[in-house]
Amino acid sequence: MRYPAEVLSKREIAALLDACGTRAWTDRRNRALIVAMYRAGTRLGETLALRPCDVDLERGAIRVLRGKGGRARTVGIDRWGLEELTRWIGEHRALGWSAGDWLFCSGTGKPVTQAYVRRRLPELARAAGVHKRVHAHGLRHTHAAELRAEGIDLAVIRRQLGHASLLTTVRYLDHLEPEAVLAVTRQRVRTDL
Repeated sequence: MRYPAEVLSKREIAALLDACGTRAWTDRRNRALIVAMYRAGTRLGETLALRPCDVDLERGAIRVLRGKGGRARTVGIDRWGLEELTRWIGEHRALGWSAGDWLFCSGTGKPVTQAYVRRRLPELARAAGVHKRVHAHGLRHTHAAELRAEGIDLAVIRRQLGHASLLTTVRYLDHLEPEAVLAVTRQRVRTDL
Protein backbone atom coordinates (compact mmCIF):
# COMPACT_ATOMS: atom_id res chain seq x y z
CA MET A 1 0.00 0.00 0.00
CA ARG A 2 1.29 3.45 -0.91
CA TYR A 3 0.60 6.16 1.67
CA PRO A 4 0.14 9.84 0.85
CA ALA A 5 3.21 12.02 1.34
CA GLU A 6 3.51 13.68 4.72
CA VAL A 7 5.09 17.11 4.87
CA LEU A 8 6.87 17.97 8.10
CA SER A 9 6.25 21.22 9.95
CA LYS A 10 9.11 23.52 10.92
CA ARG A 11 8.63 22.41 14.53
CA GLU A 12 8.91 18.75 13.53
CA ILE A 13 12.05 19.44 11.49
CA ALA A 14 13.60 21.27 14.48
CA ALA A 15 12.76 18.35 16.78
CA LEU A 16 14.25 15.88 14.30
CA LEU A 17 17.47 17.88 14.10
CA ASP A 18 17.63 18.19 17.90
CA ALA A 19 17.24 14.41 18.15
CA CYS A 20 20.44 14.01 16.13
CA GLY A 21 22.44 15.28 19.09
CA THR A 22 25.92 16.78 18.91
CA ARG A 23 28.13 14.49 21.00
CA ALA A 24 29.68 12.31 18.31
CA TRP A 25 30.90 13.42 14.90
CA THR A 26 28.34 11.03 13.41
CA ASP A 27 25.57 12.99 15.14
CA ARG A 28 26.77 16.19 13.49
CA ARG A 29 27.18 14.38 10.15
CA ASN A 30 23.60 13.09 10.36
CA ARG A 31 22.33 16.58 11.14
CA ALA A 32 24.15 18.02 8.10
CA LEU A 33 22.81 15.18 5.93
CA ILE A 34 19.22 15.89 6.98
CA VAL A 35 19.70 19.64 6.46
CA ALA A 36 21.13 19.06 2.96
CA MET A 37 18.10 17.00 1.88
CA TYR A 38 15.63 19.36 3.57
CA ARG A 39 17.07 22.71 2.46
CA ALA A 40 18.26 21.71 -1.04
CA GLY A 41 15.54 19.17 -1.85
CA THR A 42 18.03 16.58 -3.03
CA ARG A 43 17.16 12.89 -3.26
CA LEU A 44 18.85 10.51 -0.84
CA GLY A 45 21.11 8.95 -3.48
CA GLU A 46 22.08 12.38 -4.80
CA THR A 47 22.94 13.58 -1.30
CA LEU A 48 25.01 10.52 -0.41
CA ALA A 49 26.99 10.91 -3.66
CA LEU A 50 28.11 14.44 -2.75
CA ARG A 51 31.71 15.39 -2.06
CA PRO A 52 32.77 18.63 -0.37
CA CYS A 53 34.04 19.93 -3.73
CA ASP A 54 30.44 19.71 -5.02
CA VAL A 55 29.32 22.38 -2.54
CA ASP A 56 30.05 25.96 -3.57
CA LEU A 57 29.98 27.75 -0.23
CA GLU A 58 30.38 31.19 -1.84
CA ARG A 59 27.46 30.89 -4.27
CA GLY A 60 25.18 28.73 -2.11
CA ALA A 61 25.10 26.06 -4.79
CA ILE A 62 25.37 22.28 -4.82
CA ARG A 63 26.38 20.37 -7.95
CA VAL A 64 24.36 17.18 -8.18
CA LEU A 65 26.42 15.03 -10.51
CA ARG A 66 24.50 11.79 -10.09
CA GLY A 67 20.86 12.86 -10.48
CA LYS A 68 17.92 10.73 -11.48
CA GLY A 69 18.20 9.50 -15.05
CA GLY A 70 21.92 10.29 -15.04
CA ARG A 71 21.20 14.03 -15.29
CA ALA A 72 23.45 16.51 -13.53
CA ARG A 73 22.13 19.82 -12.19
CA THR A 74 23.00 22.62 -9.83
CA VAL A 75 20.64 23.33 -6.94
CA GLY A 76 20.50 26.20 -4.51
CA ILE A 77 20.65 26.01 -0.75
CA ASP A 78 19.60 28.79 1.60
CA ARG A 79 21.85 30.60 4.05
CA TRP A 80 20.85 28.46 7.06
CA GLY A 81 21.44 25.21 5.17
CA LEU A 82 24.72 26.54 3.88
CA GLU A 83 25.86 27.41 7.42
CA GLU A 84 25.14 23.83 8.52
CA LEU A 85 27.05 22.40 5.56
CA THR A 86 29.94 24.82 6.14
CA ARG A 87 30.28 23.58 9.73
CA TRP A 88 30.17 19.96 8.61
CA ILE A 89 32.67 20.49 5.78
CA GLY A 90 35.06 22.10 8.29
CA GLU A 91 34.70 19.15 10.64
CA HIS A 92 34.98 16.72 7.72
CA ARG A 93 38.34 18.32 6.87
CA ALA A 94 39.46 18.27 10.53
CA LEU A 95 38.70 14.53 10.65
CA GLY A 96 41.27 14.06 7.90
CA TRP A 97 39.13 13.73 4.81
CA SER A 98 39.72 15.76 1.67
CA ALA A 99 37.41 17.72 -0.64
CA GLY A 100 37.38 14.72 -2.99
CA ASP A 101 36.20 12.23 -0.35
CA TRP A 102 32.54 11.45 0.33
CA LEU A 103 30.88 14.32 2.18
CA PHE A 104 28.70 11.99 4.23
CA CYS A 105 31.02 9.12 5.04
CA SER A 106 31.41 6.42 7.66
CA GLY A 107 34.41 6.07 9.94
CA THR A 108 36.17 4.07 7.23
CA GLY A 109 35.69 6.85 4.66
CA LYS A 110 33.08 4.95 2.66
CA PRO A 111 29.80 6.72 1.87
CA VAL A 112 26.94 6.36 4.33
CA THR A 113 24.53 3.78 2.92
CA GLN A 114 20.93 4.40 1.96
CA ALA A 115 19.93 1.53 4.25
CA TYR A 116 21.53 3.29 7.22
CA VAL A 117 19.62 6.52 6.52
CA ARG A 118 16.34 4.65 5.98
CA ARG A 119 16.79 2.96 9.35
CA ARG A 120 18.10 6.03 11.21
CA LEU A 121 15.46 8.59 10.21
CA PRO A 122 12.51 6.73 11.81
CA GLU A 123 14.64 6.21 14.94
CA LEU A 124 15.32 9.94 15.12
CA ALA A 125 11.63 10.68 14.52
CA ARG A 126 10.62 8.46 17.46
CA ALA A 127 13.24 10.13 19.66
CA ALA A 128 11.93 13.54 18.54
CA GLY A 129 8.29 12.64 19.22
CA VAL A 130 7.36 13.08 15.56
CA HIS A 131 4.47 10.72 14.80
CA LYS A 132 4.49 11.06 11.03
CA ARG A 133 6.29 8.64 8.73
CA VAL A 134 9.71 10.28 8.45
CA HIS A 135 11.86 9.21 5.54
CA ALA A 136 14.45 10.78 3.25
CA HIS A 137 12.04 11.54 0.41
CA GLY A 138 9.73 13.20 2.93
CA LEU A 139 12.44 15.82 3.50
CA ARG A 140 12.37 16.50 -0.25
CA HIS A 141 8.57 16.70 -0.10
CA THR A 142 8.83 19.21 2.74
CA HIS A 143 11.31 21.31 0.75
CA ALA A 144 9.04 21.36 -2.30
CA ALA A 145 5.93 22.20 -0.24
CA GLU A 146 7.74 25.06 1.49
CA LEU A 147 8.93 26.50 -1.84
CA ARG A 148 5.38 26.38 -3.15
CA ALA A 149 3.98 28.00 0.01
CA GLU A 150 6.58 30.78 -0.36
CA GLY A 151 5.25 31.52 -3.84
CA ILE A 152 8.33 30.32 -5.74
CA ASP A 153 7.71 29.98 -9.48
CA LEU A 154 6.93 26.41 -10.60
CA ALA A 155 9.68 26.52 -13.22
CA VAL A 156 12.25 27.27 -10.51
CA ILE A 157 10.89 24.46 -8.32
CA ARG A 158 11.10 22.11 -11.31
CA ARG A 159 14.77 22.93 -11.84
CA GLN A 160 15.54 22.67 -8.10
CA LEU A 161 13.94 19.22 -7.90
CA GLY A 162 15.47 18.07 -11.17
CA HIS A 163 12.20 17.12 -12.84
CA ALA A 164 12.38 16.64 -16.62
CA SER A 165 8.94 18.18 -17.11
CA LEU A 166 6.93 20.97 -15.50
CA LEU A 167 3.92 18.64 -15.51
CA THR A 168 5.85 16.27 -13.24
CA THR A 169 6.42 19.12 -10.79
CA VAL A 170 2.74 20.12 -10.85
CA ARG A 171 1.70 16.52 -10.11
CA TYR A 172 4.37 16.23 -7.44
CA LEU A 173 3.20 19.36 -5.65
CA ASP A 174 -0.49 18.50 -5.93
CA HIS A 175 0.29 15.10 -4.41
CA LEU A 176 2.01 16.77 -1.46
CA GLU A 177 -0.34 19.56 -0.52
CA PRO A 178 -3.59 19.66 -2.44
CA GLU A 179 -4.07 23.26 -1.28
CA ALA A 180 -6.79 24.17 -3.77
CA VAL A 181 -8.91 21.20 -2.69
CA LEU A 182 -8.33 21.92 1.00
CA ALA A 183 -9.11 25.64 0.64
CA VAL A 184 -12.37 25.04 -1.23
CA THR A 185 -13.46 22.38 1.24
CA ARG A 186 -12.74 24.63 4.25
CA GLN A 187 -14.89 27.39 2.75
CA ARG A 188 -17.97 25.26 2.31
CA VAL A 189 -21.03 26.47 4.16
CA ARG A 190 -23.30 24.14 6.05
CA THR A 191 -26.72 23.74 4.59
CA ASP A 192 -29.52 22.39 6.71
CA LEU A 193 -31.04 19.23 5.35
